[in-house]
Amino acid sequence: MGWVGQGNCWKQAMTSMCSTYSSRIFTRTLSNSPSSPVASSLLKKLSSSTSLLQVRPMAHSSAASSPFKKVQIQRGDTTFDAYVVGKDDAPGIVVLQEWWGVDFEIKNHAQKISQFDNGYKALIPDLYRGKVGLDVAEAQHLMDGLDWQGAVKDIEASVNWLKSKNGSKKVGVTGYCMGGALSIASSVLVPGVDAVVAFYGVPSPELADPAKAKAPVQAHFGELDGFVGFSDVKTGKALEEKLKAAGVPHEVHIYPGLGHAFMNNSPEGLRRRKNMGMNDEDNAAVELAWSRFRSWMSKYLS
Repeated sequence: MGWVGQGNCWKQAMTSMCSTYSSRIFTRTLSNSPSSPVASSLLKKLSSSTSLLQVRPMAHSSAASSPFKKVQIQRGDTTFDAYVVGKDDAPGIVVLQEWWGVDFEIKNHAQKISQFDNGYKALIPDLYRGKVGLDVAEAQHLMDGLDWQGAVKDIEASVNWLKSKNGSKKVGVTGYCMGGALSIASSVLVPGVDAVVAFYGVPSPELADPAKAKAPVQAHFGELDGFVGFSDVKTGKALEEKLKAAGVPHEVHIYPGLGHAFMNNSPEGLRRRKNMGMNDEDNAAVELAWSRFRSWMSKYLS
């Protein structure tokens, strides 16, 4: 999830447009939405001297306690690490991180996905190359430095790895916030993607036009999401209209009473969300979203 930076850095970002897509979207959102409970809470927290919650990066867990296998994937003349879990020869799903990096929550999601239906091979590409944000300021710094075009190439290499190395005949892509936007971008820019499920994130027009999607797209948004132009209800409905007009198979779901990142309902994830001013919690809505996810991926990847 991308929000704002720390101290003078975020104050400067509030008054100037940064060069990256992520900073433009999120700093503009907080600047233009002072009445948003999420935005106002974040601004108060980020302007205080109290340190924000830090979380352990699950990527550092010992091999003995983790079900994930770390692999290296070739992309042109470079390689990057990825974490895989699930069945060989099964349909593959690329799982894309939030702004935190490859941490406990994205691994929670990937492990859950791998166990759906008859089983999937879930693969998390490490878009940050081993770095994990332990607080809001670090996560913002990492996302600000992300090469979005390079991230799309990482996704393409991950899709190809699943098809060539794992024996996956079909591969889907899913992601959350930053990863949600990238997953929709992959439906446009990455050959071989068979289905996409995006959670609360839409790419900028400069990155990808969803009307040109070549894979079916399902998207999920919280009714109270305050990130205008990225994941608010208006943006979600605009995405729906664009996909409909273009004839792209799609579903767009809005969840009443929920804000951004509502899928993060692990104990650690809930603590982190509450620390950032997001107190909504609805396990039934989360399970409904997972049910819709399962149906969509089963339909297009089986």
